[in-house]
Amino acid sequence: LHIIATSIAVGVPRDLWSRVNTSIMINPHKLGVHKILQHIPLNAVFDSPAKARLAKAVNIAELCAKARAHKMVFDYLDAGADDEISLRRGKDAYSELEMHYHVLAGLKPPIDMRTKIFGCDVNLPFFACPTAGNRMFHWEGETAAAKAAEHHGSLYGLSSLATTGISEIGEICKQPKVFQLYVWKDRELVKEVLAKAKEGGFNALALTVDFTWYGNRERDIRNDFSIPPKYTIKQVVEAIRKPAWTYDFLSHEPYTYACINTEVPADSLAAFVNSQIAPEFDWKDAEWLLGEWGGPAAIKGVVRPDDAVRAVETGFSTMWVSNHGARQLETSPATIDVLPSIREAVGPDVEIIMDGGVQRGTDICKALALGADSVGVGKPPVERDGVIKALEILKVELDRAMGLLGVANVDDLKKRGPGLIKRRGASARDYPDRYAYERGYG
Repeated sequence: LHIIATSIAVGVPRDLWSRVNTSIMINPHKLGVHKILQHIPLNAVFDSPAKARLAKAVNIAELCAKARAHKMVFDYLDAGADDEISLRRGKDAYSELEMHYHVLAGLKPPIDMRTKIFGCDVNLPFFACPTAGNRMFHWEGETAAAKAAEHHGSLYGLSSLATTGISEIGEICKQPKVFQLYVWKDRELVKEVLAKAKEGGFNALALTVDFTWYGNRERDIRNDFSIPPKYTIKQVVEAIRKPAWTYDFLSHEPYTYACINTEVPADSLAAFVNSQIAPEFDWKDAEWLLGEWGGPAAIKGVVRPDDAVRAVETGFSTMWVSNHGARQLETSPATIDVLPSIREAVGPDVEIIMDGGVQRGTDICKALALGADSVGVGKPPVERDGVIKALEILKVELDRAMGLLGVANVDDLKKRGPGLIKRRGASARDYPDRYAYERGYG
């Protein structure tokens, strides 16, 4: 690494590096490097700049992991599909919604945010969405968000492609929990995973139905994204630039996808997913799955009213309005735009969760007002203190928004919401995107 860094510093042409064999075949974990580094506690030293940024952050945007994470890893989290039109629209859509507030409402802080999700009591009407492979981003992995959910009394969501086991999460988090499942081919595998989720104290199931093909995420292609990283010159140079992430990665055990099979290593993920994802999965398969689960279940990935109606008829208790973080079908609609039509289609009694584009407490407030019972926040920071602070920032912002809007609690907001939120004409000045150019777009 030192030789590479020194060569670049003294001006060895980049095209020279491109002409050499850029694949370094040595795998540090197979050499046992992590067993040595884990006894040299330098993580706190390397993470001190990130801790300083965390302490100063005043909103979600300032919690961005870009300064710490390897570019390949950050872009995997941050990117959308194709030209990222849906990604930008998903955020922009909230700017088109105005909050027409009442005055002299006679409210006293703090606002009561308690509600129910999947029939369970929680302290917040929003939660951190299930995200795959958390140990790719930070060694704490899924335990960070689980501890944050326990801290705040919020719902916790675990991905079936998690790098932390179901039983471990069950021990850490006693809060209500939802287990996210993809449309797998192997029914025996599905039965095994569902049994583990039940034993782990998970209250509900969320079937992700918008992942029957893998989205075209061009930043991943440009970055030569892989799990774990390929040891190429390009990736090594980027690793040198991000020492906190690199030391984190090299000083801990290699991770597996613990909810499926601990014998499936991370580097086999792509092959495993390609072999297991079932594009042919249909409503009859969904009906079979619901019978196997036998409890509250959400269909995650709904953007059409007719699909929502059919999902209710099939037996799903909850509609999860989502477009997979704008990472799948490009130009899919902003979820906040389709939310009211789905609420109208299924009526007032069917539970609706919505995620997509949420950056502020005001965004959560608008979603609750327009038909959501709760809101998922995608891709929060994946280190415990970071997740706790992210949820705290959103909690404070939502408390302020509801107070200024003139609603006393979540039920009041949902009941009076449609009269408080109105759409305005769009303006290009509404959507400053400071990072689009750096990402290669905009």
